[in-house]
Amino acid sequence: MDGRGRALDNIFVERLWRSVKHEDLYVKGYGSPAELQQGLKEYFVDYNSVRSHQSLDYSTPDEVYRSGQGGGAHIVDYSGPRFLDSCLSW
Repeated sequence: MDGRGRALDNIFVERLWRSVKHEDLYVKGYGSPAELQQGLKEYFVDYNSVRSHQSLDYSTPDEVYRSGQGGGAHIVDYSGPRFLDSCLSW
């Protein structure tokens, strides 16, 4: 890929990271990598399991995923604490 149109390719991830930065990172200003790791775990659990999303008809992403109404391709279930721990262990 030459870089042109990259924002369009990554639009959903770009929007997610904008939310993470403005709602969590810039607000809390973590003092250590351990605090950052714990804070991001908490943020993503809240984002996916607790917080309703207008674009999902005020459901959580987990509810939409579990209902099978997401409309995407078959997704392997990598949710849960063990997956989050493996993703966020640096």
